[in-house]
Amino acid sequence: MAKPSVGIQPIIYGSRTQDDLEGITAECRAVGYAGVECGDYVHRYGAPAVKEMFARHGLIFTGIHTGYGDFADEAKLRTHIAFVKALGGRYLICSGVADTHSLTGYDQSGETFNRAGAQCLDEGITFCYHNHAFEFNPLEGGVKGIHRLAEHTDPALVRFNIDVYWVTVGGENPADFIRTYANRAGYYHFKDGAPGSFTELGRGTVDLRASLAAASEVGADWIVYEQDRTDNPVLSSITESRQYLRSIGL
Repeated sequence: MAKPSVGIQPIIYGSRTQDDLEGITAECRAVGYAGVECGDYVHRYGAPAVKEMFARHGLIFTGIHTGYGDFADEAKLRTHIAFVKALGGRYLICSGVADTHSLTGYDQSGETFNRAGAQCLDEGITFCYHNHAFEFNPLEGGVKGIHRLAEHTDPALVRFNIDVYWVTVGGENPADFIRTYANRAGYYHFKDGAPGSFTELGRGTVDLRASLAAASEVGADWIVYEQDRTDNPVLSSITESRQYLRSIGL
C-alpha cells in the first residue's frame, strides 16, 4: 500500500493566512510538506493566483476546510466546489453541525451532508466531516453525536476527516475509532497536546504512532499536521512536527 502524503493545515499561522499565502506556502514547502489544506480565506486570493502559487512551489492543494453554514448554503457550496476543482484539489471539509446539543441537530446535519456529499461526488470531490471533541458528548439516551452522524449518512457520500487529537480529548481511542470507521477514513489530521493545549507533534499525549498504524491498515491518502496555535516561532513548530512525522515513517 502506498505511503500517505504529508500535508499541513496552516491555522497555526493565524491572521497571516489572510494576507501572506505566498510566504506561507514557501515555508511549508521548504520544510517538507507536500500539500496544504486551506480555509475559506483562500477565496480572497482568487483561484488563478492560488493555482499558480501552488504550482510554483511544487505543492498540492488538498482542499478547502470551512464551517457548517457554507454547506447548508447552496450558493456557497457551489463556490467551494468550483474552487477546489479549479485547483485540482480532492477534498471539501466541514467542521460543525446545525445543533451540537441534540440528536435532532445531528440528524438535520446528516441530511445536509448527504446532499453536499452527493454534489461533491458528482464533481469528483470527496466530502469529509472533521470531528472535534463535542461530537463525543453523550446526548439523548447516551448516544454520541459522531456515531449518530455516521448512522444517518451514507459512507459513500460522507467521509471523515479524522482528527486524532480531538478523538482523544473526546474520550475515545483514535486507533480504534479509525478502524471502526475504516469505510470513511483516508484523510487525517494529526494534532498533539493535552486537553486544552496544543503542542508540536510528539510532545503531547496523543498516541500518534498507534493512530498511524491504524490509518496505514485501513488506507490513508493524506496525513495533515494541524496545530491550532503555538507559543514558539511558527517556522520552528512546523519544522519540528515535520521532523517527528519523518521519525515515525512519513
